[in-house]
Order: sequence, then structure tokens, then C-alpha cells
Amino acid sequence: MSDASRLERLLHLAETALARLDAALPPAPPPTDWQGAVAFRWKKRDGRGWLQAVARPHPIRLADLGNVDDQKARIVANTRQFVAGKPANNVLLTGSRGSGKSSLVKAVLNEYSGKGLRLIEVDKDDLVDLPDIVERLDGRPERFIVFCDDLSFEAGETAYKALKSVLDGSVAAPPDNVLIYATSNRRHLMPETFAENLETNRVGDEIHPGETTEEKVSLSERFGLWISFYPFSQDDYLGIVRHWLHHFGVAEATIAGCERDALNWALQRGSRSGRVAWQFARDLAGHAKPTRKKAR
Repeated sequence: MSDASRLERLLHLAETALARLDAALPPAPPPTDWQGAVAFRWKKRDGRGWLQAVARPHPIRLADLGNVDDQKARIVANTRQFVAGKPANNVLLTGSRGSGKSSLVKAVLNEYSGKGLRLIEVDKDDLVDLPDIVERLDGRPERFIVFCDDLSFEAGETAYKALKSVLDGSVAAPPDNVLIYATSNRRHLMPETFAENLETNRVGDEIHPGETTEEKVSLSERFGLWISFYPFSQDDYLGIVRHWLHHFGVAEATIAGCERDALNWALQRGSRSGRVAWQFARDLAGHAKPTRKKAR
């Protein structure tokens, strides 16, 4: 066999091997549809990540959120500054479950998406990819909220280190067009244990927390704006129930007579929250005869 024939055979074998390798590799992630969506999710498959457009973002509006006027005003002011290109803070929303923390972030997106605001939802398990996500957003004309919902870290988890790096910057400064908005039931995001109290030291008349406590506090302190949510009173809860029943077009007579059922619904769930009020309203609206079309 001539040298030319051997070379041709080797090239053929190489092309065959490359074709088999290409077939075995996962497909390339789709390009990001920046113009076709206002909300995205960070998705991963076979070690590759991409931004997946959300076809139907939650339609909740700021007007739908009652009894959180102070919290609403603070996050709206911060987001307005951010959209306008002015300095703004990363935000940590903490407190009672179902009190409107994540709904408020979604409502802010709906309020300012027309002015260039975009939202990217990142699961806690994917926080290690935050530096890569932020790098993709740097330099784009839009303003991005990276949204981490129901955020908390258990003992031994290390993903919070990537979050700390993005919040405060590492060697590179964080980009001006990205903020982190996170919700959590824990003010310091990480569990507190009795053993941590034993690390406390007394220096003269001052009490100094141990290193474990300091590390937890240092994470939450990287959020410039803390917004706290509290359990609703009975009257607040019933007011939210009425709001959603009106939204679903339930008859006034039915709304006037549902107070006892609404309170029993909350009692069964052990919570008077906006989420529980919305769930009750959906249930009642599902079997009540509407008198008009829904507001949306």
C-alpha cells in the first residue's frame, strides 16, 4: 500500500471516529432569545448550562399585593434606581412563608420589564454557576435581576461561596447591570445550632461571636437591602381573601358569607398568609357561580 493510500485510510478512520464522537456528545445549548422573553431560567444538562426563556411569566402585579406596603415601597424604589442606571443594592427578602416575598419580585419584573428589566431564576443547586451566568450578562443593555427563591444553606454546603463572590465581587468588580434578589425564611440563610453559641468569646465587657456565626452573618450582610415580612393579622388575611375573590369574579353575596370558611381554611393549614388566601379564593371561585368576567 502506498503512502498516499495509507494517509487516505488514516484520514477516513479519523473522520469516522470524529463522527461517532459528535453523535455521542450532547447537543449544543440553544442560543438565548434575548428579544423574545423578559424572564429566563438557568438550565443545565450534561454539564452544559444555558438560559431558557420563560414563555409565560407570572402575571401578578404590584396592585395585587396587599398589607405589604412598606416592603413594596422599598423594593420598588431600589428597582427604579437600578433600571434608571443609578446605584442600587442587592436585596434579601426574609420572613414568614407565603407572605408575598417571591410574588413581590415577580410583580416588580412586570412593572419594569418595559424599561429593560429582565429576570433570571437560578436554583440553589446551580449557584456554583453564578460567576458564569453573570459573565454572560456583563455588557448587555438590559438590567438583570438574578432571582434565587427560597434560599438557604445546610451545614457543609459550599455553594454559598459562589454567591458571596458575586455579591461582593472577587478580583473583578460585579457588573453594573446585575443585581441579586433572594428570598429566604432564614435571615442569615444558614442554620443556627446550639454548638455555635459555645464559640462565643468574651473580651472585657464585649461579646464576640464565633467564627461559624461570623461566616453566616457575613453572607447576609453582603445584601445591601434587607426586607422583612411578618405574619398577617386576621383582618389582613380576610382582606386579601376578598381581593382575590373579586379578582376571580365571585358574587358579592358569596364573598360576604365566606368569612368563616376562609378562617377555617387558614386554621387547617396553620397559617394566615397571602398564599393561603389566594388558595382559598381559587377553591371557592372554582365552584362558585361568577357574576362577571375575571379582571384579567
